[in-house]
Amino acid sequence: MAELLTLPNLFTLLMLILLQAVLGFDNLLYISIESSRVEEDKQQMVRRLGIGLAIALRLILLVVIVSLINLMKEPFFSIHIESIFEGEFNFRSFVSILGGAFIMYTALKEIMHLLAVEHIEDTEGHKTKSVAATVTMIVIMNMIFSFDSLLSAIALTDVMPIMATAIIISGIMMIVLADGVSAFLKQNRMFEVIGLFILFIVGILLITEGGHLAHMKIFGFAVEAMSKASFYFVIFVMVVASIVQTRYRNKLEKQRQHELLTADAKQNH
Repeated sequence: MAELLTLPNLFTLLMLILLQAVLGFDNLLYISIESSRVEEDKQQMVRRLGIGLAIALRLILLVVIVSLINLMKEPFFSIHIESIFEGEFNFRSFVSILGGAFIMYTALKEIMHLLAVEHIEDTEGHKTKSVAATVTMIVIMNMIFSFDSLLSAIALTDVMPIMATAIIISGIMMIVLADGVSAFLKQNRMFEVIGLFILFIVGILLITEGGHLAHMKIFGFAVEAMSKASFYFVIFVMVVASIVQTRYRNKLEKQRQHELLTADAKQNH
């Protein structure tokens, strides 16, 4: 035990916790949006149960990945259609592409639903999901989201207890923060739209990473991985633009109301 509590290991643990927190934000966002599809009195339980099960499975996945890391590098199938489509897919690239496509589909489906609903607060027509279905989706998507964080952890250290401790602490942080994120989205409905577009970009990020790992070429053009710096910069710009737009819209609304009140006052005189 004393050998684990060295300064380098403690520093690595801190770095891994921060890494898990940053990489887990998009996962937390998905959990908050997905859990809102169940009955309101069960949402907190769904979030906590989903995250708890996902963290337990993530620990199992960590052991599996560490054990099979060399085998995962080898492609298990390839596609070569000259000048149209080429790629050699291993387990990680295949899961990244499949997971990214599913995340993009989910985000687009929810965005289309928001556009189709006549009354924003009306949930009719938006089917309430069962607890079991929602928890299952949260666990599955957590597995997809976890690949980046697990592989990043493996890149930083080979000490299994340190990696496992970072995963457990980050899981507890997610459970603590999940209710706050969900409450914020409920009170600020416009940010749900931003959240869905962030998920869409996460899907693009995963697909490009998977395509890059698979050495994918489409019509002769190689698929390049979207950098994490670009991803976070896009998210930052989206959030800032939304905040500025909202404040500007509120300012215009107040100005219009003032002008209407002034016009009414002149007519009464």
